[in-house]
Amino acid sequence: MRDPRVFLFDEPLSNLDAALRVQMRMEIAQLKQQLPGTTMIYVTHDQVEAMTMADRIVVLKDGAVQQIGAPLDLYETPASKFVAGFIGSPKMNFLTGKHAEDFDAHTVGVRAEHIDVVADGGAWDGTVIYSENLGSDNYLYVDIGASEPLIIRQSGRSRYQTGDHLSFSPQGNAFFRFDAQGLPR
Repeated sequence: MRDPRVFLFDEPLSNLDAALRVQMRMEIAQLKQQLPGTTMIYVTHDQVEAMTMADRIVVLKDGAVQQIGAPLDLYETPASKFVAGFIGSPKMNFLTGKHAEDFDAHTVGVRAEHIDVVADGGAWDGTVIYSENLGSDNYLYVDIGASEPLIIRQSGRSRYQTGDHLSFSPQGNAFFRFDAQGLPR
């Protein structure tokens, strides 16, 4: 078809290696700029692709629309716990029970980059069970007695190791409160 008005992409990068995925994301983004009057619908389960390539994201769950918006709007103001957990990498940390009580919520959500390690007296404490250094970032997986480890993003130069005991808190108001149905409070 000549001069199409709509492009449909169904997970076009899913079988590519990491370097080629980055290159193809850039090429598709450039194509989008070269064809300003064209609509591109791009289906992906990859949050990096969605966040970097989209003007607007539609998050679906079981065939129902959960939220529509600009990538940063969904990241900063998720309409539900599902959207909060779907957008962002690594996924948002969710804490319940005693870990959420001080925040007057059924569930507290906090992103790895919004957690500060403090000397002591933080909102939570735990033990590093794994440290994943990626060069520029270091992801600490911390056992706090919850169902899943809490993930904290640190500078790649941080030197926390397995077995280190940490105290930490969310930065300022950089956390989300959800009720028992997963809706924001």
